[in-house]
Amino acid sequence: MNKNQYLENVAMALGTLRAHKMRSFLTVLGVIIGVLTVIVIASILTGMRSSIVSLVEQYGTHNVWAFHLTTGPQTGPRDRQEWQRKPLTVDDAEAIRQNADAVSKVGYFGFFFGSSTLKYEDKTFSRAQIQGVSPSLADVNNLALAEGRFFSRVDDLRRNNVAILGVNVVEALFPNYASVVGKVVELEGKRFTVVGVLEKRKASFFGSNDEDNVMYIPYRTLRKISPRSDFLLIISAAKEGQLERAQDQIEAVLRRQRNVRFDEPNNFDLTTSDRLIQQFDSITATIGLVAIAISGVGLLVGGIGVMNIMLVSVTERTREIGVRKAIGAKRRDIVSQFLFEAITLSTSGGVLGIVLAVITSYILAWLLPDMPSSIPSWAVITGFVVSLSVGLIFGVWPAVKASKLDPIESLRYE
Repeated sequence: MNKNQYLENVAMALGTLRAHKMRSFLTVLGVIIGVLTVIVIASILTGMRSSIVSLVEQYGTHNVWAFHLTTGPQTGPRDRQEWQRKPLTVDDAEAIRQNADAVSKVGYFGFFFGSSTLKYEDKTFSRAQIQGVSPSLADVNNLALAEGRFFSRVDDLRRNNVAILGVNVVEALFPNYASVVGKVVELEGKRFTVVGVLEKRKASFFGSNDEDNVMYIPYRTLRKISPRSDFLLIISAAKEGQLERAQDQIEAVLRRQRNVRFDEPNNFDLTTSDRLIQQFDSITATIGLVAIAISGVGLLVGGIGVMNIMLVSVTERTREIGVRKAIGAKRRDIVSQFLFEAITLSTSGGVLGIVLAVITSYILAWLLPDMPSSIPSWAVITGFVVSLSVGLIFGVWPAVKASKLDPIESLRYE
């Protein structure tokens, strides 16, 4: 078949679509929904992944987090043995700093087990996250201050009642103040002097960053006011290009610190930024499979619709097929004519699905600015190829059936 014949078949197929607009639209509605679903979900997941990567980069891509409980997604409740693990300690953090030469900096923070309500005069903030942190945490976690200073080692050793606030806390408690350094806030009746305000982090797709709701106090101050708040998370910054070596060294140090025998598993958990991203990828892979299943149903329905309408078209154009065969058309010419029509029909649905997906992604970005969306080129290409394949696969039987019609019987068909 030469180029002119290809163009002629495409023109005939487009003419048929124009002649039966509504019928063609309803036929490919399943294809449209299938392609639309895949691209929209792919755009949301791609945007969320880039947002997570950006968030991880803000805190440092060479950090290793150590905690006594397993971190990351849980497939079920923790077993009793895990809950019996002893929390990490400041001595563990100090051992890492002294014995892991692939680590450049070590910081840590503890979780406050108590009321999260902060007060200033007649104002309250009930969603605060109270954390006791080491003076080195600012360097390890790339913390930036909009005002004031971070804790000193003296503040920690003396257990001073000083605090650093996130921007949401400041906006709630001090809405009309240009500067809040030196102000005093209350936590469970204890007074803390504000020495610094954190700079606002870039928002994640979950909304504002958790760091915007924190009140940091020195770690030893935390243990003074709440002795039972003994959960400690250690953050170690690896030297450039030595993340894997640093992780191995940290694991060895903690096993020695916690008296873990050589034939026993770790009684602590280590996490890196790469692992966090891998965990997210495993979650999105499951969501992707669900999206493929949903779109697959749509494409199957669309394919059956294409086959059905093409069989109807063969019946309606039986005399036309007879005339073409009578004047010399071969079986391959009839097959290509109807196959091109089926492919054009399904591909037009795929293109419309792609256009609607792009529009939907922009609308979502406008309505939900905190939900990132980024349309990947592979999703668009896949949508186009799949829609083309639907026409090719489901158009074969009608095309072959048309090519097998007897020309004499076809000319007699009424």
